[in-house]
Amino acid sequence: MSSAPSAVLEDGHRELVDAFESFIRREVVPLAAELPEAGDLPPDDLRTYVRKRSAALGFYAGDYAEELGGSGMPFSAVVLLHHAAGRSGCVLAPYALAGSDGPSPLLRNGTPEQVERYLLPLVRGEAVRCLALTEPHAGSDAFRLTTTARRDGDSWVISGRKTFVSNADRADFALVVTATDQGAGTTGGATAFVLPMDQPGLRIGQRYEGMSGEPLFELLLDQVRVSTDAVIGGEDGVGAAMALAVDSLSRGRLIVAAMCNGIAEHALRLGVEYAREREAFGNRIGTYQHVQELLVSSRAELEASKLLTLACARLVDDGTEAPENAALAKLTASETAVRVVDRALQVHGATGWVRGHPLEFLYRYVRMMTIIEGTSEVQKVIIARAMGLC
Repeated sequence: MSSAPSAVLEDGHRELVDAFESFIRREVVPLAAELPEAGDLPPDDLRTYVRKRSAALGFYAGDYAEELGGSGMPFSAVVLLHHAAGRSGCVLAPYALAGSDGPSPLLRNGTPEQVERYLLPLVRGEAVRCLALTEPHAGSDAFRLTTTARRDGDSWVISGRKTFVSNADRADFALVVTATDQGAGTTGGATAFVLPMDQPGLRIGQRYEGMSGEPLFELLLDQVRVSTDAVIGGEDGVGAAMALAVDSLSRGRLIVAAMCNGIAEHALRLGVEYAREREAFGNRIGTYQHVQELLVSSRAELEASKLLTLACARLVDDGTEAPENAALAKLTASETAVRVVDRALQVHGATGWVRGHPLEFLYRYVRMMTIIEGTSEVQKVIIARAMGLC
């Protein structure tokens, strides 16, 4: 049993986490060792294999019910698995757990036919989806939508442009959030549709290459005509996407927080190991107070972030899914991870800066964590609103 304070919130799922870590060590790490360079995007067939293998073992999408192909895990257990994946330092480990390509809580609200056709294959790791929400002129203000869906008899006609869409190049279908035509007698508001990627009128536009990680894409929708059964949740789902998305966003932010904590723990371990071994001026560099300051500050901030994230996850299991809790955890963990990785690289000096070193990759990779699932500034707005400040 760990002596760290956060262990009091971890030990209830220790056997599960141990089993997952064993799977990563035995089966996933050897596959990652064959990749040409740390930080390169793994080939799609390798990611698919890891996803399906993890699903077969019951780890992937483990929080979904057994009748849907999951393992019925509590959400706090899923958060611990994402932490373990980040902590492993293995670039393939995150693909063993459901992320932006996996099942979406939006589809929990689907019709029985939508659950059968779309959700079940995702939970089993047999399909890949993408989420088309962000628009070119509305990044953080995600529900200021210009992509529209209008009624036309028994059909909907969707037109617009989505940007920064993950997995679009390999997705089987897209979840597309639109503004509905108020003049067509609907309830108005945001509506989510599920569209096969080969739907006429739907095509992939520009490809965006970032500092690290997977590319992002533009999705163009030109008079895409779909039947009414493409609305997630059927007729009751018209205008309900914003309410349905709250659960998805909050859980997604806690998963990002867990990933950040795991990455930070891995970076801190690298920093401590290097400080214990590297010598300068006749002493190990870990004996110098400036180096100790970098590592001890990281340890303190990381432990606080882990406690916050795990406590918020446990509250979800207890029925409290307050958006401000997820915002607090995501804000704290993402900002902490950026600082911890930066300090660990500083301890390594030029060694950590060289291309191919794990910290060089993490330095680029972790920067996106303060942006995805809502920027740090958006998290602060959510928290401020909960405090009655706006």
